[in-house]
Amino acid sequence: MSFKTIVAIIQSKDDAERVLDCAIPLAARYQSHLIGVHAEALPVAYTSAVGFPDTEFLQTTAEINKERADALQAMFRGRLRGAGLSFEWRSLESFSGDSAHSGISSARCADLVIAAQRNPHSESSATADVDALLFESGRPVLIVPHAGPAHDGSFQRVLLAWNGSREAARAAFDALPLMMEAEHTEVFVIDPPDDVEQDAEASGAEIATALSRHGVNVSVVAEASRGRSVDHILQARIAGTDADLLVLGAYSHSWLRQLLFGGITRTVLQSMPVATFMSR
Repeated sequence: MSFKTIVAIIQSKDDAERVLDCAIPLAARYQSHLIGVHAEALPVAYTSAVGFPDTEFLQTTAEINKERADALQAMFRGRLRGAGLSFEWRSLESFSGDSAHSGISSARCADLVIAAQRNPHSESSATADVDALLFESGRPVLIVPHAGPAHDGSFQRVLLAWNGSREAARAAFDALPLMMEAEHTEVFVIDPPDDVEQDAEASGAEIATALSRHGVNVSVVAEASRGRSVDHILQARIAGTDADLLVLGAYSHSWLRQLLFGGITRTVLQSMPVATFMSR
């Protein structure tokens, strides 16, 4: 079991290097075909003072967009040629210019999608809508954090956030190739059920046993929230265990899902300090 087709979402030069620093080693390890996806916005037709389309503006905008796309393609191809991997580049156009939205069809035919977490401190206004990938592609997404050291895709300490839900189960088995290679995986349960024997699924015991059958070195740890938010608990656990990968089910934002880790999805997309593997 491995990731044979990987899609790398390349929104801008701000995130391209960080995404490829993770995607290329993963593709090399699994002998994957790596697809780079980038989208530019279609030029918007402004009208001149006399009511006619400003063709000069349209042409200038189109040229700028092409230069940016060509520069990213050259960078992508340059790095991939040196890696000796199978690869391709897909330049797209859309009204939004969002590479995540435009890359959904490519993502649906991939084993894994890699995208960058939004950097709130970036001077660039170009950011990919990773939410769209999570909720529309049907494929697992590895989110590379915007801060901290670049990651080469080799994860040694994995934290699996577990609550017995469908989304958590999907994430756990989608991330199995990474957990099988890791030194250790911790199944982390927040507010486990009182009767573990009656609810072994939610307690983490059963998923830990299933993962161990695949050769995963796994343990189970439970912690009471005591009024703390889930995202704060997870971030503290990540820091305390030196985890370099968080595996988590992605949840919608309805009030019911908020009760099942839903509130952390947005936090992960914006500020989780380590690489995060999400499925739904």
